[in-house]
Amino acid sequence: MKRQVEIFTAGCPLCDPVVRMVKEIACDECEITIYDLVKHSENKTCLSKLQEYQVKKVPAIAVNGKLLSCCENQEISREELINAGIGQG
Repeated sequence: MKRQVEIFTAGCPLCDPVVRMVKEIACDECEITIYDLVKHSENKTCLSKLQEYQVKKVPAIAVNGKLLSCCENQEISREELINAGIGQG
């Protein structure tokens, strides 16, 4: 079953390592979409997704339409990503 992984980033030194970490552990079942808030997509999809998931800080990650709890109050960890199913084919 495919996993939709959405990463919200500002292309900054704090975001880039998280994007790399997700890509490292992702498997063939993970479909990754990166929303760069600095560049914005032309159709403003990233802005509607920000509101939908109530993203308050970046980097932030949503898996299958749900913002990971680590993105709300703490640092994103490898363990949290694996627990969310990223990298598990």
